[in-house]
Amino acid sequence: AYKHATREPNMTTHKLLLLPGDGIGVEISREVERVIETLHGLGGANSFEVEIDLVGGAAIDAHGVAVTEEAIAKASDADAIIFGAVGGPKWDNVPYEIRPEAGLLRLRKDFDLFANLRPAICYPALAEASSLKRELVEGLDILILRELTGGTYFGEPKEIVTQENGEKRAVDTTVYTTSEIERIVKVGCDLARKRSGKLHMAAKWNVMKSGVLWRDVTVATHEKYAPDVELELILADNCAMQLIRNPKQFDVIVTDNLFGDVLSDEAAMMTGSLGMLPSASLGAPDPKTGKSKALYEPVHGSAPDISGQGLANPIAMIASFAMALRYSCDMSSEADIIETAIAKVLDNGLRTADIMQSGLTKVGTEQMGKAIAAEIQSAMA
Repeated sequence: AYKHATREPNMTTHKLLLLPGDGIGVEISREVERVIETLHGLGGANSFEVEIDLVGGAAIDAHGVAVTEEAIAKASDADAIIFGAVGGPKWDNVPYEIRPEAGLLRLRKDFDLFANLRPAICYPALAEASSLKRELVEGLDILILRELTGGTYFGEPKEIVTQENGEKRAVDTTVYTTSEIERIVKVGCDLARKRSGKLHMAAKWNVMKSGVLWRDVTVATHEKYAPDVELELILADNCAMQLIRNPKQFDVIVTDNLFGDVLSDEAAMMTGSLGMLPSASLGAPDPKTGKSKALYEPVHGSAPDISGQGLANPIAMIASFAMALRYSCDMSSEADIIETAIAKVLDNGLRTADIMQSGLTKVGTEQMGKAIAAEIQSAMA
């Protein structure tokens, strides 16, 4: 752990827990530390107190579990959890209940991180990498809000049974309650207010009873909580089609766990690189403080095949930290500066191996991190 000394009595200190994890998680987390140090060195009204702990395979090696009670306590005390990536072949044969991913699932469960934010941002410099035409995706900036703790993935019964005639029968149950839908729709309204003021809700009310409840609760919640937000209901299959036909018609899309899983990956790939994108998982606001527990992580995995070689792209990790500033630290202007710095570095032709294009400059993890930090410093000087 390390702490930055506060310079003034009225300075706001934000407590961060950094969990690098495994594989490239360790390397890209170093670049987030670089960005934090850059922000700190520039002064201002905000300071950071950062603690670092183990999660995933690294925690299994050291402690025999994917996340320790001590790390959970630190997470509970933090304003935001910044998470790298977990897993790798080294831990393929550990018992299922202590697998590396169990650390992330424990954090999501303990802090009830029900709202998963997946931005789909297409930097102009990477528009050619998309499988869609440049004019459809250049400057794309949409946000998929996925309900993360209910629905088809968690409903019971969930089973495969053998019937009397020898046939197998599989069952997954989709279960949602009014309160589960209401709280995620409220988050969607809050996010839409901070963006363009437009919210889509995607469900299948034409064939699913859970979809009928999603429609009815969404309409009622919108009417009571955020009538100032423009709401449009859309069938989930039509939403998938429209994302390919005309993605810029959307801004914030709220949907359930299953459709959110599919639609967010579709939206992410339109940007040209799944490995470039950040995410956030938010909990319910604390009744006393109004603040939500939150975990921020890149969408990509631990990439053990390139671990330790300085090849990893740190942009998704740095962009995840920018989301932490925006949603957990009330530092939207600094988040904007980081996101602009990323775009400028890409405009300047720097590329890590995963996004390399002909005629541009190939750089490693550290070089990319330093270039982004330099742009941040220049913007805030």
